[in-house]
Amino acid sequence: MDRVEKVYTLTKRLIVMTAIAVLAFSAVFGISFYFSERFMMTWAGFLCGIIGGFVSIQQRIRKVSDEELTLLTKSWFQILLVPIFGGVFALVLYCIFLSGIISGQLFPEFFIPKPAKEGPDTSFMIALFTQTYPSTGEDFAKFLFWSFVAGFSERFVPQIISNVTKSVSDKSDS
Repeated sequence: MDRVEKVYTLTKRLIVMTAIAVLAFSAVFGISFYFSERFMMTWAGFLCGIIGGFVSIQQRIRKVSDEELTLLTKSWFQILLVPIFGGVFALVLYCIFLSGIISGQLFPEFFIPKPAKEGPDTSFMIALFTQTYPSTGEDFAKFLFWSFVAGFSERFVPQIISNVTKSVSDKSDS
């Protein structure tokens, strides 16, 4: 199989996997809204990260070495690895947003429910995952954008983590 055929095969697989991710996103939205009239932000972020990972691979196909291209066309697992990492990074970024570690006009703000009792309990944790939403429509769009970026740019979230840990380390040394 020559390079052009391998690129074509890989592109077809990426299109199929991206379509599956988009269908999964739509299904999660539909099911969660239908049964509980809730939209699960964690799933939305995870799936946007996965889609970002697929787009990233598609953008890099022409630049990969012949060995990498051969590996990618022989293994579905290798095709899925980068997007799955993208989804995980999107979830980590969501936690970073919720924690307020990074904030500003470029990043989303969220409405986070307060504990009903004098401290968090199981009901608070359930409310945290089912009732935490972006504060505005713009914040929702920012959340989806940054979730996509987390999947698209493999180094984005690890760089944030490195910067935060370096900042904490620098503060503890002084």
